[in-house]
Amino acid sequence: MEEVGVDDWLIDSLQLYSDLHVFELQDPTQVIEWTSDKSICVAGYKGTQSHEILELLLPQKLSTKDNQGLCPERDFKVHHGGFSEEPISCLKYILGSKCVVTSGFPGSSLQIWRIGGDDTDAIKRTGCINHNNKSEKSCKLASGVTGVAPRVLHGSQIRDVQLTDLESGRLLYTAGEDLSDIVSSLQFVDTDVFLVCTSSGDLWVGDIRDASAFRRNPVGELDGSYWCMDLRKDTLPSDPAVCTVVRLSSASRAIVSDLRNLKSPICRAQLNIPHGDAGCDFLNVTWAPALDNCLAVSGFGGMVHIYDITAWRPELTEPQSLFVHKGHIMSTGPESEFNPTIVTTHSWHPWRPRTLLSAGTDGSLHVWDWVDKTLNSC
Repeated sequence: MEEVGVDDWLIDSLQLYSDLHVFELQDPTQVIEWTSDKSICVAGYKGTQSHEILELLLPQKLSTKDNQGLCPERDFKVHHGGFSEEPISCLKYILGSKCVVTSGFPGSSLQIWRIGGDDTDAIKRTGCINHNNKSEKSCKLASGVTGVAPRVLHGSQIRDVQLTDLESGRLLYTAGEDLSDIVSSLQFVDTDVFLVCTSSGDLWVGDIRDASAFRRNPVGELDGSYWCMDLRKDTLPSDPAVCTVVRLSSASRAIVSDLRNLKSPICRAQLNIPHGDAGCDFLNVTWAPALDNCLAVSGFGGMVHIYDITAWRPELTEPQSLFVHKGHIMSTGPESEFNPTIVTTHSWHPWRPRTLLSAGTDGSLHVWDWVDKTLNSC
């Protein structure tokens, strides 16, 4: 990256962002998981030594809805911390509890951790979940909704998708389909219904009350790409099935569908993101929780792209990004020319509409709130 490019970006950033905070983690993280509206969990995924797992408190300015004036605290604070003997590729906070569940090496057991408690600031391992994972991919995880006993949905292939009760270790549900399709994403629709996206782009809808109800919707596009998904609950409390799912491919194609009619996409787009070197390890797409019709995409390099899908159509379109965060490639040193930074994950702030967190392979952790230069919100 030429120095003049960095200087120009730093000057431009004064107008591009209303907030921009740049931090460095000891080890890069592949997970940013909210444990409250004021705290997140991160965890190391590189190397063979001990890996930190941390709960961080957000800077004060980003964790209050009131006019806080001048905030002396502008950095993350370690609230709780611990160490894992293996790298952490997936982490889920169990809603309504003080637990997180993590997955690491392919084939290894899932780890259960307790955050704090009993006047301690430690994150301690309290148990593990053995599962039938024989694939070369780590387990994907999904936590349930609040109001039910702590449990986690997990699986690396369709054949080993299971639901486990965390307190007893009892197996509550098994998918019952002997298929080796790789699981790329898992999410609950409501208390009982869940959605699985496979690496080929197919979607499976399951119900933990009835294993025979696990059904495949072959809506994948057989182009050899890797796919992931995110689920937006649009909805009326009376109809939890009114959800919209977006799938993203490593060929930078996005497809948006209604959960009630997965065979006929609402819209699709070929995103303006170079994808020649795109892999599957960091591919990520997420709906904005507090901004209508907007989603974020990362994993194609050192940038996070924001899109507004309002004008997308069923026929393939080629939309431009609403905003692009280039901070991870701009803030790296000369060595990045030979080992370019890739965004490992990103996450939207729960209630600040245009605030996101993103992490890079160089250990960078950014919090940024971009400026909408139009008068209308997206």
